[in-house]
Amino acid sequence: MSRSKKSRKPGAAGAPEPFVTRNRTESDVEGRLRKRAKKRKGLKTGNRNSEANEQKKHAAAQNRDPRLGSKKKIPLVVEPVKKMTKQERRLSKEQELEMLENDAQLNVLLDRIEAGENLGTGLQKYVDEKLDRIEKLMDQLGLLEPEEEEDFTAPSEKSSRNDDDLLADFDDINFDDYKG
Repeated sequence: MSRSKKSRKPGAAGAPEPFVTRNRTESDVEGRLRKRAKKRKGLKTGNRNSEANEQKKHAAAQNRDPRLGSKKKIPLVVEPVKKMTKQERRLSKEQELEMLENDAQLNVLLDRIEAGENLGTGLQKYVDEKLDRIEKLMDQLGLLEPEEEEDFTAPSEKSSRNDDDLLADFDDINFDDYKG
C-alpha cells in the first residue's frame, strides 16, 4: 500500500475528503481541458497590431495627425512693415480710449472709490495709471476741455472789508424775504 502525503490545505487537516474514483480517461480529459483553459488566459498573439491597423483605417479619414504640418503657404520674401498713417494712429487712440472707458474692472474700482471704500496700493496705482492714460488720450484727441481756474481774488476782496461793513450788510438783510 502506498503512503499518502499530508496536505497543507486547511480543509485536509480536519475531516478527510471523500475519495472519488474516476476513470483514467475522465481524469485525463478533465486535465487537458484545465490545461487548455490555462494556456488561453491572455489575449491572442499579435492582437495589438491587428486592432491598431483596423482603427487607423477608420481614424485616418476622421482625424489628421497634427505633426504632419499645415498646407498654408509661407511667403519666402519678407515684405517691409507698413507704417501707420496719422489718421490710423488717431483711430487707434480713439479705440484705446473707448476700451479704457468701457473697462469693467476700472468701472468697478471707480464705483468702490465713490462709495468711500479705500483700495489697496496696487489697485489704487492701477486706477491712477488708467485715469492718467484716459486724460492723456483725451488731451491728444482734443476732447479734454481746459479747466477754468477760479478767481481767488474775489474772496480776498471780501476779507479786506472791515467788520463794520459786514455788520452793516447783516443789518440790511430783510429776513421776511426768506420766510416760506
